[in-house]
Amino acid sequence: MKHAIVLTSIVLGSGLLVLNTSSPSTSSSHSGAKRVSTRFTAGENPSGSVSIIVDKSDYELSVYDSKGWYATYPVVFGNNSLEDKKVAGDKNTPEGSFRIVNKRVHDKWDRFMALDYPTQDSWDKFRKRKQRGEIPENAGIGGGIGIHGTWPHEDFVVDKYKNWTLGCISMKCSDVEEIYNFTPVGTRVTVRK
Repeated sequence: MKHAIVLTSIVLGSGLLVLNTSSPSTSSSHSGAKRVSTRFTAGENPSGSVSIIVDKSDYELSVYDSKGWYATYPVVFGNNSLEDKKVAGDKNTPEGSFRIVNKRVHDKWDRFMALDYPTQDSWDKFRKRKQRGEIPENAGIGGGIGIHGTWPHEDFVVDKYKNWTLGCISMKCSDVEEIYNFTPVGTRVTVRK
């Protein structure tokens, strides 16, 4: 009740109230673990076709179906800079539009859903960066990017926002198992900053 009175006083006393209930903040210094947020009830699968949007700035992977938003999961990446992938070995997660091209159970990372990186758009960005001298002439574009779980018993890296991959998108193992079950090959994945 005390909070309601204070909140009412703030609302009535000013013309503007900004209320941020998300935890943690979306700044680069995350302070706590995000939970999975969903629209569905337990056991309800997405309806119709599925698409995925990965938001690097918010450390989130969101699933959409024919009804709209379905669920959001916490994720981590490769490099703390969160920059777009430029060359092989930079540990950056590529940005753009991709598709899942294969899926498999993985002996280290629980489940692996491979993306079709590099796409034609990825190659175009890569060539332009070379022409501008942003990357070495002998640099490679890289590959082998996907969505996968963590090492066994290391889901805490996602809770602590520890970027650890070589450019992939990593989820808690239970989360990657969940989306693996309803995400077919061909699913569109958009990665943005």
